[in-house]
Parts: sequence; structure tokens; C-alpha cells
Amino acid sequence: MGDAQKLGLDDIVDILKAAGEPTRLRLLALLAHGDLTVTDLTDILGQSQPRISRHLKLLAEAGLVDRYQEGAWAFFRLSQGGAAVALARQLLDTADGADAVLARDDERLRVLKKVRADKAQAYFSRNAADWDVMRRLHVSDAEVEAKLAAMIGTEPVDAFLDLGTGTGRILQLFEGLYQRGVGVDASRDMLAVARANLDRAGITKASIRHGDIFNLPLERDEFDVVTIHQVLHFLEEPEAAIAEAARMLAPGGRLAIIDLAPHGLEHLRNDHAHIRLGFSHQILADWLEKAGLAVEEIVDLKPAHSAADALTVTIWLARDRREPAAGKIAIRRRS
Repeated sequence: MGDAQKLGLDDIVDILKAAGEPTRLRLLALLAHGDLTVTDLTDILGQSQPRISRHLKLLAEAGLVDRYQEGAWAFFRLSQGGAAVALARQLLDTADGADAVLARDDERLRVLKKVRADKAQAYFSRNAADWDVMRRLHVSDAEVEAKLAAMIGTEPVDAFLDLGTGTGRILQLFEGLYQRGVGVDASRDMLAVARANLDRAGITKASIRHGDIFNLPLERDEFDVVTIHQVLHFLEEPEAAIAEAARMLAPGGRLAIIDLAPHGLEHLRNDHAHIRLGFSHQILADWLEKAGLAVEEIVDLKPAHSAADALTVTIWLARDRREPAAGKIAIRRRS
């Protein structure tokens, strides 16, 4: 560890005490793979909720895990920085993945995530044809699209990537901006709708690909603009999707994320397969910074009325910190 990660003797002992218990070490190993609720952790470890909550409280007090609220659910994750979590990660790196207990926990975690992913996939397939209608979230599509277009600007780019492309609407919206467009989605039903829509619009410079947003079938450092439109709240690991999107960006390229601000509509979890009830400015900004991007602009689009089910849409725009390669036309920076 570098100088910024140095710890005093008492601090090291406190961290080792917090992590040095079998259940707490198992919790740290699970949370290293993404954000989980207490219910998730009790299902995986087969222990009572009070017991798991007590262990999480001790880990949080030691600076090893963070807690944040989404509606009625509380999510926990491995802390994003600091000397304490750096030491904990070193401990986890020494753990044998073939250890029977850790391997069983990992398998249960994968089963849990697959069940949720299958639920979301089934929802997408059932509703592919009416998707654009169903995702109107009280802020009009026209308002969201106009703001997004203004933030991205009109400077032409070579390559444009839309992740979770759905009906292909974003590829249509920015058709005049790019020389080559690619839309990726995991739902074959959605892809069929997107292809039909692009054909109907006469757009031939955009292609549609089937792929996993966490492991894209594309070359890295290839795209000048990447968009993720109303996708992250369906994902178990939105931070991992952001990291993969950032990997696609060419030096100096930009990532635009459009999603919901935090809200309390619990019924969206069951009725519409939402896993996350929106994202705060800070959480998304942390994930973007961690992925090597500089946040340039954050805009909230609030609905015109204040009904209990009114939802705010947020747009985050971030830029890859690297300078464009020699000979590459830099995208004009916003002032």
C-alpha cells in the first residue's frame, strides 16, 4: 500500500478484529461482488436477519462496508475507498476461491442473481412491443430526448454505442450524429423490435447486436459516445455495467446515463422488474469516477405535477479522462 493507505497499529488491529470472524469475512467476500440486501445475505448464508444485521453493523463501524437506502430496501456494499477496505481487499485476495464455504456462498450468489436476471429478461420479452409506451415516467420522452440531445451536442462522431438499446430509439434520435452506430441488448425480442424500427426509419449505418452489458462483444476504446438509457435500475450490478461502458470509450469519449432519481414506488420491483429504485447523484458520480470518468454535468428533469407516483429522470454526462489520440478529432468540450 502507498503512503495514503498507511494505518496505525491500533487501526490495523481494529480492522482485523472486524474482519476476523468467519461470517463477517464471508460477508465481505460476497459484498466484493456487488451490492446486496440483508435478505439476499440471509438467503445465501442461511443465517437469521438479526445476526446478519449485527455483523453488518460491526463492519460498517470499521469502515469496511457502506449502507444506503432505496425505498424500503437497504443495500450494502464494500466501501469504495480508504485504508480499511484496502486492507480487507488484501485479505480477500489471499482467500482460496476453492474453499468449500466460500465456493458454496459464491454459487448461491450466482443462483440468486440468475433468478433476478431471468425475471427481468422475461419482463422485457413480454413487453418488447410496447416498451416505449411503458417506460414513460411522467417526464415526457420528448423532454428527456431534447435535454439529452442538447447535452451531447451536434459535433459529429465516428462511433456511437447504445447499451440496452431496447426499441432502438436512441440510435434513431442521434442518427445524424454518428458515422457508425451500434445497439446492444440481451433480449432477442427487443432486438427484433429495434431492427424493425431502424428498417422502417431507413437507417442503415446502425447495427443491432445481441450481447451481455457486463461482457460486451465489442472492442474496447472504440466509441466516441456511449449511452445507457433507462437500463441501470433493472440490473443487479449497475456499477459493473458502468465500468464495462467506460471500457468501450475512446480516449476523450463521453458516457451519458439516463435513469430514475431515487423514489419510493416499491410496486415497481414486482410489477416491472425494477431492482433499484433510482440512483442518487452521489452514487452514480462515485461509480463514474471509479470507472475513470470525469463527471461533466448532471441534470434532473422533474415531472410537471407532484402526484405520489411522479418520477424524476436524471441525466449524467461524463468524459473519459484520457486525451484523444493524435489525428483523432476531439469532441468539442462543453463550456
